[in-house]
Amino acid sequence: MSQVWSRTPVTPEGLLGTAAQHPGRSDGLYLQRRNALASLARGHRVGAPSPAVEYTEAEHATWRTVHGALDGAHRAHACREVLDAVEAAPIPADHVPQHAEVSERLKPLTGFEFTLAGGFVENRRFLGAMEDGYFHAVQFVRHPSVPLYTPEPDVIHDVFGHGIHLASPRFAELYRMFGRTATRLETPEALDLISRVYWFTLEFGVMTDSGPGEGPGAGPPKAYGAALLSSYGELARLDRCEVRELDVHAVVATPYRASGYQPVLFGARCLNHLTDLLAGFLADFDDDTGGRLGLRPAPGDRS
Repeated sequence: MSQVWSRTPVTPEGLLGTAAQHPGRSDGLYLQRRNALASLARGHRVGAPSPAVEYTEAEHATWRTVHGALDGAHRAHACREVLDAVEAAPIPADHVPQHAEVSERLKPLTGFEFTLAGGFVENRRFLGAMEDGYFHAVQFVRHPSVPLYTPEPDVIHDVFGHGIHLASPRFAELYRMFGRTATRLETPEALDLISRVYWFTLEFGVMTDSGPGEGPGAGPPKAYGAALLSSYGELARLDRCEVRELDVHAVVATPYRASGYQPVLFGARCLNHLTDLLAGFLADFDDDTGGRLGLRPAPGDRS
């Protein structure tokens, strides 16, 4: 296990430590607030309205800090389709938006809406809901002392990452592809395989073409993955990551960790390449595909 893979930023200066050392995992008052908001998801039905949250001024301030940092980072490090999606559905700069506000912007563009989650959601529910145009999103805000990185998905991640994707018809269709595939699978092993492909594409994917007329590798990689788009720290170190050519066999064999910087990223040449690859892989994927193709997920601690 590499040091980068097992470590996560725990201070505003970017000092690396274990995920347990992050203030978002150790500050009792913060955890009380985080858990109170997460508890609102208990018993929540997919598609039911999310309850409104009365965000504090400190939470709005964290949002404004991240918005200010990511605005420039996206212009420097995000792919063109991402920038176009931001223009289509601008993200409010001054306040944490309610789920209803986000859904009102997304639904006319792609038919997607946010549905409430309290944290990580098991694969069948999380991926399957995408077929019907629902994305599970949380409502709590990351710890204010380390605003540019969080060891778990928060509302900033969901809006600045997945919310941007779901304003783009082309990205939204990729989510629906994963949803259609998940709903016809029965085994946890098959769901795990497609979740790993989802992880290294829609969460941590990059594109390697610099622009029209330029071949693969002609410039630095451009981010499209939601986890990258919502993390200033990840974007700032993008040019130092190992980027491998996107290949399904390699993806499922690569360990990953849900908290901490990823040491390895996979690059599609462009959005057309990504779409063709995912469509070809997911269209006929069933519970036996992994065995037929010899796909074996790598072991790994995802905490």
